[in-house]
Amino acid sequence: MTLSLDTARAIISSALAHAAQTDCKPMTVVVLDAGGHVVAVERQDGSSNKRFEIAFGKAHGAVSLGMGSRALMARAEQQPYFIAAATSAIGGSLVPVPGGVLVHDDAGRLLGVVGVSGDTSDKDEAIAIVGIEAAALTAVTG
Repeated sequence: MTLSLDTARAIISSALAHAAQTDCKPMTVVVLDAGGHVVAVERQDGSSNKRFEIAFGKAHGAVSLGMGSRALMARAEQQPYFIAAATSAIGGSLVPVPGGVLVHDDAGRLLGVVGVSGDTSDKDEAIAIVGIEAAALTAVTG
């Protein structure tokens, strides 16, 4: 199984609806497949001009290293040289703060990742989780 365009759109729709309900700042949501390719992206009106790059970096870093971006933040705090080297090795697209959440199916297989940027990192991550779970998939932050 992989993340279809319809599933990616459903994740984004639920994530943005939750952002609106919780009075978040304008968001950008990126959905990548397990290979790190963009499946879908949506940027709300008013989302600042580099939010795509940040959301993509959260998602791309997470799928590249096989752990959510919250776990990458903890690793960056403990091993900053490793994160710097990994960022270089994967072409610079690694943002080690919460908001990049892995997507697994019910058998635990990696399907892709959701990256969100626009508000605080904790809110970004919460919005990604809501979108993933609304699509009946499993969100993995660690």
